Amino acid sequence: MQSNAALHRRRLEAIPRGIANVTAIAADRAENAELWDVEGRRYIDFAAGIAVLNTGHRHPRVMAAVHAQLDRFTHTAFQVVAYEPYVALAERLNALAPIAGDAQTLLFSTGAEAVENAVKIARRATGRASVIAFTGAFHGRSLLTMALTGKVAPYKTGFGPMQGGIHHVPFPSGDVTVAESLRALDLLFAASVDPRQVAAIVIEPVQGEGGFHPTPHELLRALRDICDRHGILLVADEVQTGFARTGKLFGIEHSGVEPDLITVAKGLAGGFPLAGVIGRKAVMDACDPGGLGTTFGGSPMACAAALAVLDVIEEERLCERAATIGAALSARIAGFAGRNGLTRVSASRGLGAMVAFDILDDTGAPDPQAAKRVVARALDRGLIILTCGPLGQAIRILAPLTIPDEQLAEGLDILEQALARETGE
Repeated sequence: MQSNAALHRRRLEAIPRGIANVTAIAADRAENAELWDVEGRRYIDFAAGIAVLNTGHRHPRVMAAVHAQLDRFTHTAFQVVAYEPYVALAERLNALAPIAGDAQTLLFSTGAEAVENAVKIARRATGRASVIAFTGAFHGRSLLTMALTGKVAPYKTGFGPMQGGIHHVPFPSGDVTVAESLRALDLLFAASVDPRQVAAIVIEPVQGEGGFHPTPHELLRALRDICDRHGILLVADEVQTGFARTGKLFGIEHSGVEPDLITVAKGLAGGFPLAGVIGRKAVMDACDPGGLGTTFGGSPMACAAALAVLDVIEEERLCERAATIGAALSARIAGFAGRNGLTRVSASRGLGAMVAFDILDDTGAPDPQAAKRVVARALDRGLIILTCGPLGQAIRILAPLTIPDEQLAEGLDILEQALARETGE
């Protein structure tokens, strides 16, 4: 029988250490919210492939759609020979996106690729070069998206220089208010970049790697007004928040604000690599033929999977399910607070089933080392969870939206056990 340790040793020899592993286990099979490693041990999955598996591992509808497509063809490159699943998915996303008027969609393979192309489109549509993002943001690890990401270590360390024309504004979390963020934006316009040279402002409706901090609606409304006044395009990065995770199909829908462009990936295709940019038709059509494209983007299998995912979200009412899961998570986390014998935790935060809380030391300060210990203890007991936040101090929960109630409760029981203080802490 294959062992986790043996496979990990092979991995260390064959694969660079720059791609880190949260766990030292290796998957053998998975179903919905459960995963079994190569040694046959079962885990409850509260990571869902980092918010990819909103419909769970191997949802039957998704698997059936992919099998049907596999029996027809696997690849043509859309720009060589078009195919109906790509067109059908674009039509459906155009109709669902919170964008007034005509919309268009372009498909890619990864979230970073989607963000890069959103910037390309914004620059071509506006004739401008500069882009504004926020501290704490995560937009990817490619050269452009790394520059947009609002955190240095580990994403930017040693990879400089960063691409020019990228500016950051403080995100309103912790001690920073919305008014202070907007004041910083005003100062940026006064001191560093003319707003008439800004192509886009890129923002996550909920900061993901930054700690699951929802973007205040007040800020989103103010950004919409600023973009309208200066001819800037507002880009909603929905790579992690999209497709029912927050209780809405798109996270920005909670605010009522309409972006000009939306980047999507992760939860769109139920585990198959697919990403996209959805935007106002007048903006999307700015690029000349050949200016946009990708060999593997919008693969036939991924498009078939995505169409099935959208069916499942609607038919199984996963937006409502996300709200139910989120309420259960928040209630249980509130019960952890102040409990004798448990590691100190903050209040929960997030939207829908995108929930996190901080691990704190006895003074109430963030404690990233304790967070790592909680993750390790949870794994030992059969629960996969992740950290996030500027220091890695937060525990984030991204359970599949299809998780049965009993498995959700089982996972939370394990989490509580992992929070128990050990001798010497």
